Amino acid sequence: MAGPATAAPASSSAAPPDATAAARLSGGGLTLAYDRRVVAEGLDVAVPDGSFTVIVGPNACGKSTLLRALARILKPSAGAVVLDGRPIAGWPAKKLARTLGLLPQTSIAPEGISVADLVARGRYPHQGLLRQWSREDERVVTESMEATGVAELADRAVDELSGGQRQRVWIAMALAQQTPLLLLDEPTTYLDIAHQIEVLDLCARLHEEGRTVVAVLHDLNHASRYATHLIAMRDGRIVAEGEPGAVVTAELVEDVFGLPCQVIDCPETGTPLVVPAARRRAP
Repeated sequence: MAGPATAAPASSSAAPPDATAAARLSGGGLTLAYDRRVVAEGLDVAVPDGSFTVIVGPNACGKSTLLRALARILKPSAGAVVLDGRPIAGWPAKKLARTLGLLPQTSIAPEGISVADLVARGRYPHQGLLRQWSREDERVVTESMEATGVAELADRAVDELSGGQRQRVWIAMALAQQTPLLLLDEPTTYLDIAHQIEVLDLCARLHEEGRTVVAVLHDLNHASRYATHLIAMRDGRIVAEGEPGAVVTAELVEDVFGLPCQVIDCPETGTPLVVPAARRRAP
């Protein structure tokens, strides 16, 4: 679980987290850019081991870009991402895929591939010259499909499924990798409210079983409910981080999202619940 909250004021950049030295996954002095467009500069971040870390912020603030850098999808223009004490850039691809799993924001399946075959690709990092497909691989694939509610779709083609069904299949493939760190970029995209909760409950269970989970979420109430460690971003900067109860305040929500609100305790969980200010109706 994450340590005590260390929320930084919303009006200033957060100081580098104290957990950097101990965190398995961290980044220091990161400049992140697409071509010449700089998204974030001088960014320091550490993912607490064993946490369910959620990154929140308004559109185009850099949260998905940061996740891509942590997953080695995007190479920083400056600074370095470090995994287990080594720059992630130097990790062999298969070893990295056995340690860190990623569900990107958009994924494209090969045409005509079945659900079972796509989920089975999550076992590729565990294969080798001396280790081919095994009963253990079969068991993991089956359990991953059952955990995400797609077992009954095993023989269906992925491109025939609804958006929500496809999203759950991709999550199943990420689970099949069995990595200790799992990064999810907007995992509830395309899902209705019931399936959003199912997916987040699944992520929470994976965290409780010992995985470090990092997710980008748009819904601040979901983030507050599930995260043990919250990172709030704005304009390519981390403006606050820590336990949701310390981070999510009415002042921060208005400063970061431009949303006047009240923050109350959720009657179900006791976590922060953002209630937007009511629109004033015309007389």
